[in-house]
Amino acid sequence: MSTAPHRLASVDALRGCTVAAMLLVNDPGDWGHVYVPLDHSVWNGCTPTDLIFPVFLFVVGVSVALAMLPRLEQGVVPRPLIHAALWRALRILALGVAINLLAWLLMPGAHLRFPGVLQRIGVCFAGVALFAIYTKPRTQWAAIVLLLIGYAALLCWGGSLAPWTNITSRADSAVFGRFVYLIDPATGRGHDPEGLLGTLPSLATALLGLRAGCWLRQGQRKTLLIAGLVALVVGVLWSLWQPFNKNLWTPSFVLWCAGWSMLALLAFHVLVDRYGWPALGRRFGINAIAAYAGSELMQIVLPALGWQEPLYQHVFAKPLTPLVGAYMASLAYALAFVMVWWLIVYALDRRRWYLRL
Repeated sequence: MSTAPHRLASVDALRGCTVAAMLLVNDPGDWGHVYVPLDHSVWNGCTPTDLIFPVFLFVVGVSVALAMLPRLEQGVVPRPLIHAALWRALRILALGVAINLLAWLLMPGAHLRFPGVLQRIGVCFAGVALFAIYTKPRTQWAAIVLLLIGYAALLCWGGSLAPWTNITSRADSAVFGRFVYLIDPATGRGHDPEGLLGTLPSLATALLGLRAGCWLRQGQRKTLLIAGLVALVVGVLWSLWQPFNKNLWTPSFVLWCAGWSMLALLAFHVLVDRYGWPALGRRFGINAIAAYAGSELMQIVLPALGWQEPLYQHVFAKPLTPLVGAYMASLAYALAFVMVWWLIVYALDRRRWYLRL
């Protein structure tokens, strides 16, 4: 097993395809016309779109295994590593809050939200880095089991898993007040899909990525395959008790997504690293934060300037709807959005400019 830290093109490609998928599902031309696989489940269930963020968090754990563990094996002192990791996590979290603040200031009708995607990425990155540096594999597995079983028990103790009344939504309302993603106008209760308690099972997702990254470093492809299949089966069985639910990040959802993540990691590794297939998505992957944060800023600026709706109507909706229908016109806008950002990350890569938060 090599101890030299290095990048695997397959991991960059998987991360990049995940970011591109994020942009695709986050930026339709018309939210009233979105194909079902390209939208989140309303509550229980799991669409392909629901898999995207868990796969990204899983890859965060894989990346920690590939970047940090070799340096520890070379004798690098843990303290500078953990200082760097925590400082990076704080910058990612602060960027997420800043984007939410900008949306509140510029977008008509927007309200301020404290949790968010980048905030959860930052917290999970810090957590998985601490586990990678200070604990052994057995402790990491114990933490995964404890997080999943403990969170399942917490959900049961909280009573209903229904919207607004479940314990995670009640906790978000208690901690963040009205500064969350959604507010129930009838009751004033809040809910955030990236809220406080849901970060616990999200950390389990990242830790499963850490263990998968270790198997990848050790060339244990068969283990990765078997673990992925087992996670899928256990996830399905668990869903008979606590259903798949991205908003609550239920344990069944963690295992279901981790299973697909492991199989995707294995497929990318075999095809890209071993058989030399093109690393499609790599440019998104090596500038993942820049692409995601930049796209979020574009989502804010275009509506704030009053440009988004005229752009969609005149370039996509009016010409395309009579020919291919409203759903395809909305998808065409999303595809064009992704292509614009592919051109941006392509140009950044050509100039070797990389955003390192």
